[in-house]
Amino acid sequence: MKNILVTGANGQLGNELRQLADPHDEDSRFFFTDVAELDITDRKAVYNFIEQHGISIVVNCAAYTAVDKAESDPERCDLLNHIAPGYLAEAVASVGGTMIQISTDYVFDGTACRPYTEEDATHPQTVYGRTKLAGEECVIRSCAGSMVIRTAWLYSTFGNNYVKTMIRLGKERDRLGIVFDQIGSPTYARDLAEFILTAIDRGIVPGVYHFTNEGVCSWYDFTRAIHRLEGIDDCLVEAIHTEEYPVPAKRPHFSVLDKSKIKKTYGLHIRWWEDALKACIKEL
Repeated sequence: MKNILVTGANGQLGNELRQLADPHDEDSRFFFTDVAELDITDRKAVYNFIEQHGISIVVNCAAYTAVDKAESDPERCDLLNHIAPGYLAEAVASVGGTMIQISTDYVFDGTACRPYTEEDATHPQTVYGRTKLAGEECVIRSCAGSMVIRTAWLYSTFGNNYVKTMIRLGKERDRLGIVFDQIGSPTYARDLAEFILTAIDRGIVPGVYHFTNEGVCSWYDFTRAIHRLEGIDDCLVEAIHTEEYPVPAKRPHFSVLDKSKIKKTYGLHIRWWEDALKACIKEL
């Protein structure tokens, strides 16, 4: 029996895992927690929970993800993205277990002209990116059998996210300015959750991996696709430069992640981003 702790369970990815996990699976028992059930910044509480429940795998979906707010709240961001994952990794390693840590494309500087591989040098440009990278390193150092999954542009039927925001704004406004010079790959959290369950079922192969949906687009392209699939045709979406929409945290201009490693290791077929988006919008 594998006892699996999922932290940050009220977020997008955590909720997707909660929905997909089979409660009748005789080989796995899931413990879904958020801050009310387990404060992962409390080292003693983390150790106690993992020992008392016989946890053998931790899936850490908890994070400080308010990228702009993080610039003025670095200590809290570091606590959640760096220190707390270290506590989880140390605790599960102490009982012979392993861990899956969710990370981000923000560990790169976004200046590349080809998809980033797991071997490329990291160079985060924001508090969020630096703390997530520190969290990666801490988990790998503290738990030898751990897996780090970097993802990007995450959305879901759960919580607040870009897809829901663009649907709402598209219905409220007659005009939107969306940046066209930031390129990446959207990720449907359900597809990532399905992979995580696959990795748990087949066996966690340690290392750093990249996972997003297939294909690339700009935020402008993404927004146009959201509106088309939702049937919003009376909102004009205009392409603007990044400089026209100033924010505290620097955004990567190019953050496409190469997924060759994860596809080869697990024999994955990953959906094209627009097919995944269509599936999500159908669920909303």
